[in-house]
This record gives sequence, C-alpha cells and structure tokens, in this order.
Amino acid sequence: MEKVPMTAGGYQTLDEELKRLKTIERPAVIAAISEARQHGDLSENAEYHAAKERQGWIEGRIAEIEDKIARAQVIDVSKLSGKQVKFGATVSVVDEDTEEESRYQIVGDHEADVKEGRISLSSPLSRAMIGKEVGEVVEVYTPGGVKAYEILKVEWV
Repeated sequence: MEKVPMTAGGYQTLDEELKRLKTIERPAVIAAISEARQHGDLSENAEYHAAKERQGWIEGRIAEIEDKIARAQVIDVSKLSGKQVKFGATVSVVDEDTEEESRYQIVGDHEADVKEGRISLSSPLSRAMIGKEVGEVVEVYTPGGVKAYEILKVEWV
C-alpha cells in the first residue's frame, strides 16, 4: 500500500470533509431518495435519479477519502528544517525570463492549489526543485517551452 504524503493541515481538511459527507450529505441524500420514491413511478422520476446519482458520488468520495486517510503519511512541516527543498518546504523562486517572483509550498496532491501558493509534490516545478538549494537554477519543461527558475529562499513555515 503506497503512502500518501500530506501536511497536517491537508489531513485535517480531508478528515473534516469525510465527517461532513457522513453526517450531513449522506443523510440528506437518503432523505431526498426517500422523498422522491413517494412521487410514484421511478422510471420517469428525475428527482429520484438525480438523488441516486448524488448518492453514488457521495459514496465514491467517502471511499476515496477513507483510502487516502488510511494511506496518509502525515508530515509535520514545523519539525522540518534544512537548506534543501523537500516536501513541506515553502520555496521562493524567480522566473529568470520575466523576473517575476513566486512563493510555493510543496504539498500532497490533494492539497495543491496554485492560487493559494500550494503546489503538488508531483508537479513539474516541485519535481525539479526537490533536493536543490538556494541559488540553484531549475529548468521546468512546460507546454510553452522550458522555463528556468532560480531558488531564492527555502522556508519551513
């Protein structure tokens, strides 16, 4: 069973979503199915089919989250340190072409949100930066061509 690396915050977010799905969403969809059944013929009952579809999605999401939680390797970023980029690091980089500075935290796949400054461990930029130190330049192959970034700072926040 392959471990899924995630931050403590990512684990908490998954756990909260799982609780919400089990305690709020699942009972609500069961009630919706029950109500839709009372409307008669199920073969032409759009409400029933929509509720059943929603139930399938909820059950699938619950199974997916339970699997991730079971395989979770929670990494406490506050206990990490060092000069090298690794999982959990917050890295400041500058695009060598545009001189635009960016700051990203390297997180687990399900935690990634570029708008929030969190990139997945499996993203091309993360993979290029892992093991590198301040001052090193990494090249990332993108659909628009090769981009070069210089690592300005590695933090553990």
